[in-house]
Amino acid sequence: MKDVMGLIVTGENDIHLGELTSQRAVAALPIAGRYRVIDFQLSSMVHTGIKNVGIIAQKNYSSLMDHVGSGREWDLHGKQGMVILPPYLTRDNMGVYNGLLDALKSNTNFLSRSKQEYVVLTNSHTIYNIDFTDAVRSHIDSKADITVLYSRNKTKGIEGDDTYFTVDEDNMLTGMEIGALVPKGDCASLKIYITKRELLRQLAEQGVANGLHDFERDVLQASINDNTLKIHGYEYDGIAWQIDSIQSYFNFNMALLDADFRHNLFPNERPIYTKVRDDMPARYIGDSECDNSLIANGCHIEGTVINSILFRGVTVAKGAVIKNSIVMQDAQILEGAEIDHCILDKQSTIRRNGRMIAPAAYPIVIAKNVVI
Repeated sequence: MKDVMGLIVTGENDIHLGELTSQRAVAALPIAGRYRVIDFQLSSMVHTGIKNVGIIAQKNYSSLMDHVGSGREWDLHGKQGMVILPPYLTRDNMGVYNGLLDALKSNTNFLSRSKQEYVVLTNSHTIYNIDFTDAVRSHIDSKADITVLYSRNKTKGIEGDDTYFTVDEDNMLTGMEIGALVPKGDCASLKIYITKRELLRQLAEQGVANGLHDFERDVLQASINDNTLKIHGYEYDGIAWQIDSIQSYFNFNMALLDADFRHNLFPNERPIYTKVRDDMPARYIGDSECDNSLIANGCHIEGTVINSILFRGVTVAKGAVIKNSIVMQDAQILEGAEIDHCILDKQSTIRRNGRMIAPAAYPIVIAKNVVI
C-alpha cells in the first residue's frame, strides 16, 4: 500500500449534533470513553500501511488540531506523514466549503505534490475499523474509475445514511438514490471512495469550473446516469456507524456496553490509536457501585454508575447516581445528583441534588463548562 495516500474531509454533517459540535468538528467529538471520532479513520489508514494522510479541515478545527498534533500517536509524524489542510477563509465561505468538490479544489496543490497513484477519500463522521487493502485491490482488479464502499447491514448504525445504490452481479453501480425516504437500493454508502489521485484532482477542478459542488450528486450520480465513469462497489460487512445526530452518537456509545460489539470494533490485530493522557487508575471508594459501564482512567467514584460511559477524570460524589448516560472528560456529578439518559460535555457540573431524567429517544445534552 505504499502507492496509496489518504484524505479525510472533516467539518461536515454537524447540523444535527447541536451543542456537541458548536465548538468542535465532528472529527474531534469525544467518543467511547477515551477516543475522538477521527481516531478510527486515522488508525484504519495506518493499519493499511498508508503513510501520507491529508486532513481537510473546515470550521471549528482548533480542537481537532490539538488532538492530532503532529500525528505521533499514529506514527504519522515523519517527513511524509499527516498534514492538516486548513480552510481558505473568505467573507463568503467563513471556513465552510459548499461541497466536497470545493474542498478538494481548494487542496489540489496537496494532491499534486503527493506521489502516490491512488487515494482513499473518506468523511470524518463514520466510525469503522477497516483494513483498506482488500478494497484497494478490488478497485484495481475491477479497472473501475471510482470504487465506493457500502454496507447492507442496517443493524450496525448505517440506517441513518441518505445515499443508497444498486449494483449488478459484477458489483458495478447501476443506480443511486440520495435522500429517498424509501430507497429501492439496499446498499448504503459509507462515503468512502477509492480512485486515482490524478483523476480525483481533475474531477475537482472540472467540477468547480462548471459550477458543481456535490461529489455524490454531481459526479457519482451523474456518471451512473450518463455512463461516463465506471463506478465500482465494495461491500464492507463490519461495523460502520454514522455519527450524524445526537441520537446516533448516544446509540453508538450505548452499543459499546455490549462486549461482542466492542470486540468486533476493537480487534486485537487492529487497535485504535489516540492521543495519550497519563492518568491514575479509576478509584472506587466506600460503597460505590458500578454495573455494565465503561469507566476511563482518572475517575473518582463514590456514587452509583449504571449502564454508562465515563471519560477520563470524571468525579461522581457520594450519593450521586448516573444511569444510561455519557459523561465526558473532567465533568463533576456532586452529592445527591441524579442523571438518566444524559450527555454531559467536558468540564460540566451537576450541582448537589440536581436531577435530570430524559427518555431514551431524546437524551439531554449539557454543553461544555456548563453548571446545572
